[in-house]
Amino acid sequence: MQKMKTTAAQFTYPWQLCKTVHLVRHGQAMHNVEGDINREALLSPHLFDAQLSPLGLHQVGKLRKDVHASGLLKRIELVVTSPLYRTMQTAFGVFGSTESNEDAGVNHPQIMAVELCRDRMMDGEDDSLWNPHIRESEEEMAARMVLFIKWLWTRPEQEIVIVSHGIILQQILNVLENDCHPTARTALCKRFDNCELRSVVIVDKSFKVADSQLCSPRNAAKENVLREEVSVADSQLCSPRNAAKENVLREEVSV
Repeated sequence: MQKMKTTAAQFTYPWQLCKTVHLVRHGQAMHNVEGDINREALLSPHLFDAQLSPLGLHQVGKLRKDVHASGLLKRIELVVTSPLYRTMQTAFGVFGSTESNEDAGVNHPQIMAVELCRDRMMDGEDDSLWNPHIRESEEEMAARMVLFIKWLWTRPEQEIVIVSHGIILQQILNVLENDCHPTARTALCKRFDNCELRSVVIVDKSFKVADSQLCSPRNAAKENVLREEVSVADSQLCSPRNAAKENVLREEVSV
């Protein structure tokens, strides 16, 4: 994981329309170990809900230290995780509370398992009907991520962690990449390493830009100045002196 920066960024949108989302891939799991030896092992029903490997547990411990040391944990309001075992282990291992002294007085965020961000489905819906030859298509995953992002916007929290699987995190970024600057797109959408954390800011653009700009204190102040100038101009037209001028002009026109 790269060194975390906690300095505030400057945005052209009001903060009320933004969410900061931290994407985390699970630590190395046993299916990753077996898959490095034989790719077919990734389709095994025995490894579908694989637990973390010893290296994966070490990766989780390291990320936990980084998250605590950076102060990021204090800002996170919600952790959303895939319901599979390896992602749950990662979510609780990094962001959950323990009985150790380091957690004394620390407020840990709520951790919520959500089906929409689970791994690529192998049977469509029901895991009890396991069939490694029927896999969720790229288009179906993309459609699921659109629904997931829509659900994310219904949440009141503004700083959220998503712990999921590499292919799912890349699908999320693919959904969001149209709003990404071309120079950052390649680096942002590359393959996730195990236990890597990558942060993005997403914006709700359902509001018009012009309306959203008026929500900022600076633009609200400008709007008040403009209103005052209009009021002054109107009041000048209504002054006795200007009213007399207006009557003279009307008489001249009548003549």
